[in-house]
Amino acid sequence: MKTYMAKPGEVDQNWILVDAEGQVFGRLASKVASILNGKNKPEYTPHVDVGDHVIVINAEKVVFTGKKLEQKFYYRHSGYPGGLKKTSYKDIMDKKPEFALYEAIRRMLPKNKLGRKMLKKLRVYKGAEHKNQAQQPKTVEL
Repeated sequence: MKTYMAKPGEVDQNWILVDAEGQVFGRLASKVASILNGKNKPEYTPHVDVGDHVIVINAEKVVFTGKKLEQKFYYRHSGYPGGLKKTSYKDIMDKKPEFALYEAIRRMLPKNKLGRKMLKKLRVYKGAEHKNQAQQPKTVEL
């Protein structure tokens, strides 16, 4: 029996709507990354983008466990000596909650061309409204 390998043209990609309200931040990010990767489908193939498009709403209502809002930091570096900058997740969630979730999901995807292609299928919105009603996304409970 031969192993099935999906081909790029024959994969159907659905639109999935995920409500982040009350979800734990990291667990939500890993489940969304798995859907983008296509690992929830039986026809998963590592070298083909078989994942679905994902719309995440209510990113501002995501939950952090413990004291992570104060103790967890987002780091970035300018490339110059002494250029390390850090921001607490409390500040990020106050200003741009969609950025925090987007970055968490981005860092869970492969770091190559395929990962960048998967990331283009992710849309994260701060509130309950989104701009993708025309795609008729299916609501999924994670």
